[in-house]
Amino acid sequence: MNTQQSAADTVTSADREPDDEFEHSPVPADRRKSLLTVSAVWFGFPMILTNAIPGGVVVALLGFWRGLAAILVANLVMLLYVGILSHRAGSTGESFSLQASRTFGRGGYIVASAFLATIVVGWFAFNTGATGATLHSSFGWHEQLVTVLAGLGFIALTYLGIRALSWLGAVAAPLFIVAGVIALVLVARDHDMGAVFSYEGVGGASTLTFGAAVSTIMATFADSGTMTADFTRWSKNGRQAVLATISAFPVASLVAQITGGLVVAAGAIASAGTAGGDFLPILTGEHSGILNVIAAVFVFVNLGSVCSHCLYNGALGWSHLTGTTMRLMTIVLGLIGTVAALAGVWNHFLDWLVILSVFVPPLGGVLIADQFFARGGRGAMDARPTVAVRPTAFVAWAVGAAAAGAAHWWAPQLSDAVTGLVVAVIAYAVLERSMPATAASREEAVG
Repeated sequence: MNTQQSAADTVTSADREPDDEFEHSPVPADRRKSLLTVSAVWFGFPMILTNAIPGGVVVALLGFWRGLAAILVANLVMLLYVGILSHRAGSTGESFSLQASRTFGRGGYIVASAFLATIVVGWFAFNTGATGATLHSSFGWHEQLVTVLAGLGFIALTYLGIRALSWLGAVAAPLFIVAGVIALVLVARDHDMGAVFSYEGVGGASTLTFGAAVSTIMATFADSGTMTADFTRWSKNGRQAVLATISAFPVASLVAQITGGLVVAAGAIASAGTAGGDFLPILTGEHSGILNVIAAVFVFVNLGSVCSHCLYNGALGWSHLTGTTMRLMTIVLGLIGTVAALAGVWNHFLDWLVILSVFVPPLGGVLIADQFFARGGRGAMDARPTVAVRPTAFVAWAVGAAAAGAAHWWAPQLSDAVTGLVVAVIAYAVLERSMPATAASREEAVG
């Protein structure tokens, strides 16, 4: 990888193709995007229907005020978590894979990158399948055919690269606001919105702890949040990367989750404890044809946004791993994801969130610790990776995941996602600082 990166560094941006996605090297300064463009990429990602669902689930099980508090806490943690990783990406222009290679090693990064790049393809499959299932239940359309056509359309969008993601985000977010406002107006017509603030939930607080609620909200974007560098590496600097992150966490994310929470607290969702804040049936009920058209377009654009973003993360990661291009991997992974969608992976949504909240935040915690607290902090990240595998990174990841798992099973009042994140940061910092001489000698020997 060193040879590949060195060669890439000697090529000027003028020698590159105009649509180069920089799969194997940092984005040059003269190819960075404006704050508005990068913000559009992130802003249009979390403001989606599948983010309104967990917001509604949390409110349904905790009640309005406790649910709202859990949503706020989770988004503040995500702001810090994703913001720190984004700042590094904006400062260096490096993708998640390049960041991971510095922390886990030239060869060790393969495990971390392959894990997350595969997980996000799972999200692509989930939301592609959800597109077919949603339009089938709402309009009676052929579920499998819609799933295939949607998958192919989302692949085509992702194939266009980062620029298409910004265009899609600029359309998807306003469309969500329009659809959400219409849903709330319809709900207010048939329900007492004043009752929202006294809503106590459908099952009592004992069915979900506050910590578990925070983890549920965090898990929806733990993977792509950890891979934020794939988006924010296009920022002109670290400060703009953080500002772009703020457009997603808390702004866009809160809009989606609170919308879901409001329709649930108003009593407009049947089986709210499992269906959450899915407000699409409100739009497709006994209403006009115009609303049905808006609802159908909303599903394609909204779920298409999250699918394209996730597929971009996966394709960029796997292109670096395989030495190929983002566009080739977009086609390959997109077809695999579409087949998985047809197999019904979208039915395992809540189980999926549990897995993500346990294993993903500790990985990001190791990256943060390496960049700011261990091996000299920021200065350690200026040099190219000099070790093949950094065992301390993997040990800290495992310790963090074990702590998250323990919290999930035996201390549900805690957030397993936050627990794993914090423990991984501490574990890595302690491991690296407790053996500085050994670590230094290893790197010198290899370098």
